[in-house]
Amino acid sequence: MNPQVSIIMGSTSDMSIMEEAAKLLNELQIPFEINALSAHRVPELVMEFGKNAHSRGIKVIIAGAGGAAHLPGVIAAFTPLPVIGVPIKSSNSIDGWDSILSILQMPAGIPVATVALDGARKRRNTCCSNNCNRKP
Repeated sequence: MNPQVSIIMGSTSDMSIMEEAAKLLNELQIPFEINALSAHRVPELVMEFGKNAHSRGIKVIIAGAGGAAHLPGVIAAFTPLPVIGVPIKSSNSIDGWDSILSILQMPAGIPVATVALDGARKRRNTCCSNNCNRKP
């Protein structure tokens, strides 16, 4: 089955947090994919991913990032899809506040829903299961 949700993270070091979203999607029987994409290290790939996600059948993107946490906002700038930002307390983080504020303070026109720090498993992950179970 083709993935309906894309879980992305800025680094593989974020996997322990983001795999919680994968576990939830498995429980809800929603097909997903999971990838590491850095907005800083591979910006061209991030742009391409954001532009093409919708045409690949993705309905929601869950983007986790620590530190400067630019990934959710960069993805939101390139896709019409809902983006759920997961701030992650990383090793270079300021208690996670840098990640939280980076994701929360998006400019008008670039919406990113934000869950709690390290909150990749929030029960409904905002709109994820409802959006994925909706028939066109």
